[in-house]
Amino acid sequence: MKKQFVDPAIKFFTIIIGLIVLFGVLKELQHIFVPLIIAYLLIFVFEPLNNYMMSKKIPQAVTTFIDLIIIIGFFWALSTFIIDSFSRLGEELPLYEQKLNNIVRSTAFTFGVNDPFLTEFDIAKLLTELDYGGIASNLFSSTLSIFSAGFFVLFFFIFVNSSHKHIINAIKKRYLKAQTESSLKRVKKSLIAENEEIEKAKYEQRLEVIKIEREKTIQKTFKDITEQIQRYIATKFLLSLLTGIIVGIILWIFDVDFLIVWAVLTFFLNFIPNIGSIIAVILPTIMALIQYESIGYTVLIAGTLGFSQNIIGNILEPKILGDRLGLNPLAILLSLLIWGYVWGIAGMFLSVPLIVVLKIIISNSKSSNLQFLNDLMESSNTKGKA
Repeated sequence: MKKQFVDPAIKFFTIIIGLIVLFGVLKELQHIFVPLIIAYLLIFVFEPLNNYMMSKKIPQAVTTFIDLIIIIGFFWALSTFIIDSFSRLGEELPLYEQKLNNIVRSTAFTFGVNDPFLTEFDIAKLLTELDYGGIASNLFSSTLSIFSAGFFVLFFFIFVNSSHKHIINAIKKRYLKAQTESSLKRVKKSLIAENEEIEKAKYEQRLEVIKIEREKTIQKTFKDITEQIQRYIATKFLLSLLTGIIVGIILWIFDVDFLIVWAVLTFFLNFIPNIGSIIAVILPTIMALIQYESIGYTVLIAGTLGFSQNIIGNILEPKILGDRLGLNPLAILLSLLIWGYVWGIAGMFLSVPLIVVLKIIISNSKSSNLQFLNDLMESSNTKGKA
């Protein structure tokens, strides 16, 4: 059968239209896809623990129940901590309001600004002008959405955890069949070209050897992809935890209020590339400025926090994750913008895990087009060491 020629321009624009439609569907159905993606990422996080428990002959239902207990316990402790922190902040709010008023007024006086809004600045008056009814409505809606998303995450986790290996095996089997048949056709043509009178037994034997080798190669590829994804997620989690602990220690040394709040926020914000680290430095810096009313002391705290973030983000993280996961900063930025637009804040948190998973899959492909895309996504440091 004669192979039909497809105009590259038509193929390109067809792919672009398909991607636009795909992202449109993902945006419209984000309440389904976001919990599903989070649940699947949790599967990779818990898989080493689950494999260990399965090796000890613990039933899968029990392992799933233990995973759920860990997840629910973690978020219960986190939510309790957040509520307690906000309660404490509410108790000390008048003190911080007075300090903020003093900072604004003194700054206006220092720079010779005579605007009454600044010289007589009062944050309490501004707060009275807020629409508390609208804020309460939005807060209730956001809280309801969070609980709904959490329920869906747990719901998807239960079903995905029980069918994850079956899904992987089905994909592997389909990919294995397609790749093996393609290889066998090429080998068959090669053998016939080499010797038209080759014995059938030897011919079948050679084909079987090639088929087995191909199966081993594809199985190794799938294993590598799974291990690399698990390695990234686990490492990123531990590095974010380390960053949060270091930030907490630094703030404890400088005696900044609500240090545990800022440490927990740093842990979560560290999953947002670039922007997250900046926000994680700015928030405790503002707290330190209001608390101590000293610019020099605040700059010292900000510099120490920024230095620790740079050491972990630019030196320690690339060393631990390895060059294979090195990503072009432009690719990270585009991923952040695209997924942030599609799924909002949740998309910003998931942007790097998603692009890393995509890059791992692409890097294990032998397609020339996908390898070209992989080269575009790689960082210059990775290419230089290759």
